[in-house]
Amino acid sequence: MAERPNLDYIKEISGGNEEFEKKFLNIIQTEFPKEMNEYIQTLEANDLEELAKIVHKIKHKLGILGLTDGYKLAIKYEEDLKYGNIKLKDEFREILRSVEEFILKIA
Repeated sequence: MAERPNLDYIKEISGGNEEFEKKFLNIIQTEFPKEMNEYIQTLEANDLEELAKIVHKIKHKLGILGLTDGYKLAIKYEEDLKYGNIKLKDEFREILRSVEEFILKIA
């Protein structure tokens, strides 16, 4: 079964503070779609150096959303991009789609 985004980590660090959870989620809901679009445009432009920077920003959100395997894949993908290797782009794109769907559900 594929890894699914969740709110477990956010709930854990919030200590039950719902206001904190809402603010944290709001940041993710605001930033992630922009970063995802930036990722897609930069991939299409084949600017791998900039792409690695975007993957770096996104990977932290993957960890926050409980995607341990996704976070690890992002680390590997970011490193690969620095050497011109885009072989993990399809797997990374699937992770982005799962986060996008999750964000829409919790909105």
